[in-house]
Parts: sequence; structure tokens; C-alpha cells
Amino acid sequence: MRVLVDTSVWSAALRRSRPATGAIVEEMAQLVREGRVVVIGPIRQEVLSGIKDAVQFETLRSHLQAFPDSELQTADFEAAATCFNRCRAKGIQGSNTDFLLCAVAERRGLSIFTTDVDFREYARVLPLKLHGVAGAKERRT
Repeated sequence: MRVLVDTSVWSAALRRSRPATGAIVEEMAQLVREGRVVVIGPIRQEVLSGIKDAVQFETLRSHLQAFPDSELQTADFEAAATCFNRCRAKGIQGSNTDFLLCAVAERRGLSIFTTDVDFREYARVLPLKLHGVAGAKERRT
């Protein structure tokens, strides 16, 4: 199964000032080797945002160019709004980007690789497949 990789995982793997290690990074490397990584434009934007050093920005941008964006369609944004509304009706809040990931993953049969624990909450309401790694740390973003 192909895997939609969230900003939190990209950041763990690529945005650190020293070489990243650990289960998350190892799993990401394995997904890259297997050609299973999927990225969308809003995730690319989040990963590249906030980088002050121009050289670091260009290096990261160059790394990400190996992964073409999966094209988004109007139906993805409509489905994201539906995901937002379904979760909100159950008292679960989230960002528009998070719900866009949920919608894209559901519509295209992808799992989501993230360290953001909010996705567990979304999965209580939405039919998500979360890509897990044993022993990996999760965080709230």
C-alpha cells in the first residue's frame, strides 16, 4: 500500500540540524526505497515553511523534488470539508491540512504516516488507515 507522509515525519527525517535516527526515520527510508511515498502540495509547503537559512531551504527543496505531488482535485477539497464536518460534529477539532490528508488518503486508498496523535482522534470518526511503526514516538502538533 502507498503511504501519504505527513509533515511531522518529513520534519523528523529531513529538517533536523544533525542526522536523524530512530524508528520513524528508518521506516521513512524503507518507504522511499520501496517507492511507496506519496506527497501533496500542502505538505510540501508546510515542510518548507519557516526555514530561515536559504542554503538549508534549497537543500530541503532539492530533496523533496524527488517526490512529485499527487494532484489534488475539487473532490479532494469537498471530501476534506466533509471530514472536518464529521469530526466537528463529534467534538474533534483539526486543521484544514489534516482533513485534506484524511480525504486524500480515504479517496485514494492510502495509509497516513504521521507522528501527530490528532490523527488517532480523526480515525475514531473517519475510515483512516494509519501507518504505524513499533516503538515510534508520537507527538501533538
